[in-house]
Amino acid sequence: MTINGLVIRESKQEEVDQVKKVLVDSYEQYATILSVEQWENYKNSIIDSTENSQTKTKLVALVDNVMLGACFLFDSAEKAYGLPDLEIKYPIVRLLGVSPKARGLGIATELIRASCNLAQEWGSDRIVLHTSDMMQSAIKLYEKLGFKRAKQYEFMNGKILVKSYELTINETTLLTN
Repeated sequence: MTINGLVIRESKQEEVDQVKKVLVDSYEQYATILSVEQWENYKNSIIDSTENSQTKTKLVALVDNVMLGACFLFDSAEKAYGLPDLEIKYPIVRLLGVSPKARGLGIATELIRASCNLAQEWGSDRIVLHTSDMMQSAIKLYEKLGFKRAKQYEFMNGKILVKSYELTINETTLLTN
């Protein structure tokens, strides 16, 4: 599916508040699943990552100059999570979010496609991302796009298993569309 007027590009420094808003709005659905404390910690982590992250790049999705989605790309688990022991040697997609009002339009897929293109430009043949069971619709999308579980990159965050998925870029049909 193509969205008329959809532009995926690197974010600009002056857009940090917009990026923060679109990501907090997109993850706010989990506030009803998590405890108040867990949600506040998660929200603060999103805000902190937006303001202070060690991203390689931040991508945004805009339609008619309205930001509807964003995702961050990191080049190591140490920079993405402060976890060098994961030894991920591929770009990591983190904080992929789409505004609730724009879900189902293919924006997340386009952000992943752009991430794959960048990863290839950087010399990588795959990308990795992390998620958890509370994000079932995201997991369905990742699996539909060809991501496979990568248990070697999983870790515990408190009592939550942070699942890992990886996509071998040259095996995906994402880049042929």
